[in-house]
Parts: sequence; C-alpha cells; structure tokens
Amino acid sequence: MLGLLLSLNVFFVSFADKPVQNVSPSLSPRAIEQRGKWDIAIDELDYPVNPAYLDSLRKYGATIHHTSRWMNGATCSMPDELAEQVAAWPFVADVEMTRDDSDPIYVAKRRVQYTDNANDMQIAATYTQRQLALYNLLPLHELGYHGQGILMTVCDGGFTNANTLSCFRQEQELGHFDFTDDIDDFYGYTGDHGTNCLSSISGIAEGYLGAATEADYYLMRSEEAETESPKEMDNLVAALEKADSLGTNVFSVSLGYAYFDHLDWSLDYSMLDGKTTRVSRAATIAARKGMLVCVAAGNEGNKDWHWICAPADADSILTVGAVNVDSIIGSFSSYGPSADNRIKPEVCAVGVKAALLGVDGNLRYANGTSFATPLLAGMAATLWSALPNESAMQIRERIIRSADRYNNPDRNQYGYGIPNAYAAYLGQTTTTIESTVYPRATKYIQEGELLIEHNGKTYNLLGTLLR
Repeated sequence: MLGLLLSLNVFFVSFADKPVQNVSPSLSPRAIEQRGKWDIAIDELDYPVNPAYLDSLRKYGATIHHTSRWMNGATCSMPDELAEQVAAWPFVADVEMTRDDSDPIYVAKRRVQYTDNANDMQIAATYTQRQLALYNLLPLHELGYHGQGILMTVCDGGFTNANTLSCFRQEQELGHFDFTDDIDDFYGYTGDHGTNCLSSISGIAEGYLGAATEADYYLMRSEEAETESPKEMDNLVAALEKADSLGTNVFSVSLGYAYFDHLDWSLDYSMLDGKTTRVSRAATIAARKGMLVCVAAGNEGNKDWHWICAPADADSILTVGAVNVDSIIGSFSSYGPSADNRIKPEVCAVGVKAALLGVDGNLRYANGTSFATPLLAGMAATLWSALPNESAMQIRERIIRSADRYNNPDRNQYGYGIPNAYAAYLGQTTTTIESTVYPRATKYIQEGELLIEHNGKTYNLLGTLLR
C-alpha cells in the first residue's frame, strides 16, 4: 500500500522469456485466415505475454496500461521504488521509464497548419479531383474499385465527430480503440487531426471523394494530447499489434517521434535505422505479418531536425512524403535516407494544400505529410481491392515500381516519387506509363504533349486538369 502514496511514473517492462504452451495465438479468425492465404507462419510473436508475469506486477501495485506480444513486455505505471525492485526479478530483462509524471516538462505539440477554407465548391471539386488524379487513381474508381473487401486501420490522436459526420458511412467503422491515458471521449474534442486523415480515405461530400470510400476501417488512438514521451511510441506498438490481430490489411498512421519532453529521451539520426526503437521494429513486424503499413515521413524538412521520424524509418513499409498537385515537393517534407541508407520516403502524395474534410464536414486545405499518408493508404486499399489475391508486399512492390522516379530515385525527399495507381494495377513501371492513363479516355497529341480527354475535361499525362 505504501506504493500508492508515492508518485507514479510509466515504465516499459521487458520480460526475459515467453512460454507459449497451452495458449492460443492472439489472432482473430480473419487474421488467421489471411496468414494462411499468404503463407505467413504463426510464430512466437503471435502469442501473448505470460499472464503470470502480469499478475506479479499487479500483485505488487503496478497498473498495466497495455502489453506487447511482439516486444514481450508491458507498459505500466508504478513508483520508482517498485520499478527498481521489478528490474531485479528473474523473469524481467529490463525496465525503462517511458513517461515521467512526477516532474513533467511539456514540449509544444506541433499543430496542423490549415491554409484556408475551400469556400468555392466548384474550385474545390476540381482540386480534389486533381489530388486523386495526380497518382492516376480515377481509372480504378471508374472500374468500380473503391477499397471494398479491404480492412483499414487509421491510427492518430483524435477523431472528433467521426461517429456523427454525414461524410462518413458509419457502418464502415467496425470499432475503435484508445491506447492513451487521456480520459476524453474518443469522439469528443480530442483533436481533428485523425478525422481529417480519415476523410482523405473515406470522406464523401459535394465536390469531394476519398481515395477508398468502400473500405471498412477501425479507428485507433495512440497520441496523447499534452505530453510527448516514449510511451506514445509504445501506445502505437499496441495499436499495430491490435490491428494485426484484427486482420487489418492497410494501416495508416500520421504520427512520428524524434524529440520528447525530456531531451535525454530524444532520438538522434543514427537511431533511425528501423531496428532501434520499439515502434519502428513493430512497424516492420506488422509489414512482415501481412499488413501494408503507411507512415508519414514527418514535417521537419525545413526545421532543425530535418530528418524523417520514427516509425518512418521502418523496413518493408511505405513512408510517404508530401507534394502539391503539380508534383513539387513541400519544403517541410522530411528528408531521408534512413540511418542505414535505405531510400526514405519511398513515395509521395499530395500533402501541400491537401483537400480534406474538417470536423464540421466542410472542405478545407491543410499542409503536412499527415494528409499525404492517408491518401496513399487509400490508393493502396483501392489497388488491393482490384487485386485481392496479392499480398501486402506484392501491393507495395507494385506501388513503388509504378512511381515516376522508380528508375532514378531521389534519396532525400521524393524517394521513388509519385505512384501511378493504374500502372500499378497493370503491373507496369514508369517506362510504360504512357498507355496507362485513363484507359477508356480519348488520347491525342497536341504540341508534342500527350493529352487525355475524359468526361468532357482535358488532362495531361500526370492527371493535371488543364481545361
């Protein structure tokens, strides 16, 4: 009882082993079916942590927030004195403080920068069409593919009004999960960032269409409102594991971590190797368990940090940079490569003056790789709905190979560039892209440029509306 009188902090407790006898894997029937479909083995990572270890923590006064079967540990609150005792237990490998609640030092959270409201619906409608046309998604929509049969998860910091807005088909949300310690209602004023991101995937309004409006989805919250701590990375690990257990196909997260309330917790560039932080390792595991993980590169390109953030450094995922509808990279879009010299970001989508829907359901524009990421994730879901027998890795490879810089990637901000969804569908690369734009449209050459006449409108090869 003495521990209850002492200040509590948050720790990640790593266990030394994980017995898996006489327990079932932490997977839904859908997840198990998909593992079999793509020949992905069920292994030790799919089994829960030892419940006896958790019981021991509770017995001595620790409060468990969530566990991690992939990292074989638990996030829990307890006094520092108990944490020291736990570290000496024979079945504990390590105890690491992940949030200091006794002496919090808050850093300013970076807020989304909205450029202006989209009051002119006609202009906005044209712009949103260009947004999808930039990576040539409209032909797949024409063929009837909108993400149906694909299960998505959107993980963020807040989903204000997402359960009541008419721009969302509410029956497509299959559930929601909160991995934070915030006590706000999940759909209350927890922030509009997640709602904005969701609209890029599922939003339908006058003059606006998301990238995968028929995909089902779960909503998850891992970002805590006031603090910036390593615990939030472990919250995201828990979200990735939950999404995996549910059989999620495409996971979209517009969060990233580099510096924290306590500077000695902050990352340095050498740690962005996909192997150092738990959250980056978890994103890689999720990808190899059959999920297509899409992560925002970050908005640090014109700031002191400069680089991508964790978990954008993970391997086998799609890290997404931000361009405008004219294919020009945003100055804020974070730089790669990863610390171990892998190309980052892999691809780009519209995140400079990105059109989205606000918590009032109205159109607006905003800047950030946050909004490029769900657009790309929605494109991936729509592509996957057209190729349902392919694996996440095959869909990822198609997207990368279709990008406009695939043959000459940029190792700083563009990566492989802007994907072409229809080329990806056909299995083509940028060298054969000329035959892939609007297959049912009229194509002609004018002043040496290939133009496309489609539904009374004229586009260039990149899908930019000309007239």
